[in-house]
Amino acid sequence: MKNIPIIILAISTAFFVSCDERKAAVDANKDATTNAIDRQKEAVDVAAKEAIKETDTNAAINKANIEANKVADQAQLDANKKKAQAEADAEKAKIDAMKK
Repeated sequence: MKNIPIIILAISTAFFVSCDERKAAVDANKDATTNAIDRQKEAVDVAAKEAIKETDTNAAINKANIEANKVADQAQLDANKKKAQAEADAEKAKIDAMKK
């Protein structure tokens, strides 16, 4: 009977030690999961920044292509205008020559 308090103390100590170990394992698992999620968030952030850079570069290229096409189209229209004026001048000269 004298050993009963010692036995109860030993069992409670084992129980609490076991609980502390389980709590530590839960905390370690939580920390590992949190760290993994943080690394994933960082990877997503890096990927998003790279995608934004690529999008900005593509936008600049598209703008340059649009501007180049505009300049080329305007040059073609100017050439067509000069051609039409030259044809009209030639036709007028032909009419004037027929009058004489």
